[in-house]
Amino acid sequence: MQNSPSNRDRNEPQAALLADSQRGDNAQPLSVSEISNALKREVENRFGHVRVRGEISGFKRAASGHCYLGLKDDRAVLDGIVWKGQAARLAFEPEDGIEVIATGKLTTYPGRSKYQIVIERLEVAGEGALMQLLEKRRKALAAEGLFAEERKRALPYLPKTIGVVTSPTGAVIRDILHRLADRMPSHVMLWPVIVQGDGAAEQIAAAVRGFGALGPGGPVVRPELLIVARGGGSIEDLWAFNEEIVARAVADSPIPVISAVGHETDTTLCDFAADVRAPTPSAAAEIAVPVRADLLAALMQAALRSGRAIRRLRERLDERLVGLSRLLPKPENLFEPQRQRVDESAGRLPRALDNLLVRARSDYRRFEDRLQPAILKRRAEASGQSLAALARLLSQLHPNRPLERGYARVDARTGGTVTSAQAARKASALKLHFADGAVDARVEDGDKAPYVKKSRSKRAAPKAGQPGLFD
Repeated sequence: MQNSPSNRDRNEPQAALLADSQRGDNAQPLSVSEISNALKREVENRFGHVRVRGEISGFKRAASGHCYLGLKDDRAVLDGIVWKGQAARLAFEPEDGIEVIATGKLTTYPGRSKYQIVIERLEVAGEGALMQLLEKRRKALAAEGLFAEERKRALPYLPKTIGVVTSPTGAVIRDILHRLADRMPSHVMLWPVIVQGDGAAEQIAAAVRGFGALGPGGPVVRPELLIVARGGGSIEDLWAFNEEIVARAVADSPIPVISAVGHETDTTLCDFAADVRAPTPSAAAEIAVPVRADLLAALMQAALRSGRAIRRLRERLDERLVGLSRLLPKPENLFEPQRQRVDESAGRLPRALDNLLVRARSDYRRFEDRLQPAILKRRAEASGQSLAALARLLSQLHPNRPLERGYARVDARTGGTVTSAQAARKASALKLHFADGAVDARVEDGDKAPYVKKSRSKRAAPKAGQPGLFD
């Protein structure tokens, strides 16, 4: 028998406006925070330690230093967080697409009503995944041109100072120093670093950049060559040399770099970024410097070849000189014409002297009559009289002679004789020369008498009864 609508309605809970306890309901209502906290405790107690395998997705590092990411497979996604302290100790830099195993605990985030894993340790899920990460990073850096051959630089042939970046306690530094001592003793500067584990990549990169920051001529000598070295090991042991920070530091180094990481079969991103890759640290020392004994032998060989070349050149020059000397005439043949000319001149010299003496005697006899003392005296007197007449004439024509008769000579103060009134007005300042001295004068137009300035020279008083120049 079916219940009537009235019976069915009486059996179902009725909606109410105000919350109230229903008959038979003993559960008290929980707040959102209470239920969220209860779930948080339950999840953390149930999953306090888990290891989750998945592919990294959406990785980002916040300004606070915390890292946020997602772990996903083909059907689900789990949010994850790595706190700042743990993020600084990660063995590698997480990247999207890398399969990892995250170890930590599950918890909930009440603010978003979601659960997440707090990661304490993050590891690459197997060597295959690690190689995948390495290949992905290598392709990305190669696309930037970080490994391009045109960036590679030639190593110095004979570096005086070599910088080494490696562990100070390992066998690597001893092998390098021993091999350098055997081949070519050099000055070595060691920058000690850890070569694996937390912080290794940062220390290696800082050492490479530190060597490059040394200025030339500073208190610390700047190396001419760097060797970044580490002994052999697994890919995990060598991973610090695969970090991007190390590859970029090596590629940006202003000093040429030899990378010698691991054994011959090991390859790291540091090897790609370096100018030269060495299969082992010992091989790096061999590449860095030549063998001193080989250099000495080469120098000796060069000296011997130079000596032989000089001797051969001298012999050829001697032969050429002898050949050319055969083409030259004999010295006695060169001087025979000159000797003959000297002999001829010596033979003509006495005759020439006799002829000269004869001509001189003839000339003397021809002029002998003219050189009588009486004749010479008359000529001298006549010449003296002519000279006296010229002197008297010169005395009469001297420009100062009229001054003795009361005349004056007018000169411009700047020099030159004034011969006209126009020239006197133009000169303005004049000098008047008298027989007994000179005075300075200034020309003035009009009826005023000219101003006469006495000269410094001593002037005699005018003779009595003689009128002045301007009276």
